[in-house]
Amino acid sequence: MAELKRTPLYDLHVALGAKMVPFAGWEMPVQYPMGVLNEHLHTRAHAGLFDVSHMGQVILRGPDAARALETLVPADVVGLAAGRQRYGLFTAPDGGILDDLMFANKGDHLYLVVNAACAEQDIAHLRRLEALGIEVLPVTDRALLALQGPEAEAVLARLLPGVGAMRFMDVAEFDWRGGRLWVSRSGYTGEDGFEIAVPQGLAVELAQALLDQPEVAPIGLGARDSLRLEAGLPLYGHDMDAATTPGAAGLGRSIPKLRRQGGARAGGFPGADTVLAELAAGPTRVRMGLRPEGRAPIRDGVEIFAAPEGGAAIGTVCSGGFGPSVGGPIAMAILPSDLAPGATVWAELRGRRIPVAIAALPFHQPGYKR
Repeated sequence: MAELKRTPLYDLHVALGAKMVPFAGWEMPVQYPMGVLNEHLHTRAHAGLFDVSHMGQVILRGPDAARALETLVPADVVGLAAGRQRYGLFTAPDGGILDDLMFANKGDHLYLVVNAACAEQDIAHLRRLEALGIEVLPVTDRALLALQGPEAEAVLARLLPGVGAMRFMDVAEFDWRGGRLWVSRSGYTGEDGFEIAVPQGLAVELAQALLDQPEVAPIGLGARDSLRLEAGLPLYGHDMDAATTPGAAGLGRSIPKLRRQGGARAGGFPGADTVLAELAAGPTRVRMGLRPEGRAPIRDGVEIFAAPEGGAAIGTVCSGGFGPSVGGPIAMAILPSDLAPGATVWAELRGRRIPVAIAALPFHQPGYKR
């Protein structure tokens, strides 16, 4: 096995009592002494600090970099204003999803954040743009922190006056203790918050300055997963992958009208014919929420059936667990699109089937600053 990589905050995690686990080739904190449930609830009520330095960061520079990126991503990159960011997808020639990403217009360049497990393949994929005169520059000298929760703005404003003026999905830069911080008002918890790309030499100092605030607690991967699940946010490798189309993943909203059939810049990305035909007709299968009866969670891989007995499975749970803010088990699965919230399906657990209600997503209403 390849040696696990460590983020610049590794020693701080250990000092804080984190339980470290392998994740996407990195040694990452899954939880701290507070425990996953309390970390989750603390983030919903106050502010949680996450180390997301394992994520891939990439800069694209060159003439018409936005139009070039549109050859790989079915989003409106050209129309993205400076100081703003959007969510997008890398699609495969057969219409599947290679990864999801965030991309920001920083004025003279684009800044991308991609998933850790897909970073190497994504950078290789982006190098196709070099033939169009685009520089593809992996960012290797910055850590990435996420500060999430309803008190995140008040906390960060003490260190960076001016962040309170940022709206959801704004990006900006701030000077702090001799370094330049790249800040976005975004995150993946369903809460208001910020992601901060910080020079590696300042990463521990910034993390400690945030943890010194009474509202802030360190949060691990366990609570990060339950927070995003409650928010109905898909995770690559679970709720979407190369065998899943944007329509089936419930991510058609990330593809605007101008990139769809009849749009001003329709198609032009890998798998466009498949992806756009499915969106035009309406997907026959789509990601849905599930609320099992009782207190027992249904986990990834559990099969879903249309009836309490007999018949073939109609889907498989792709994300599942306990929702601390919801107070019960929650899950997501890609199921026939004619199922509606309130309908009953059946999950097979240990040889018996339990009733599960189709639920609207998200399970927990987000608190983003619009």
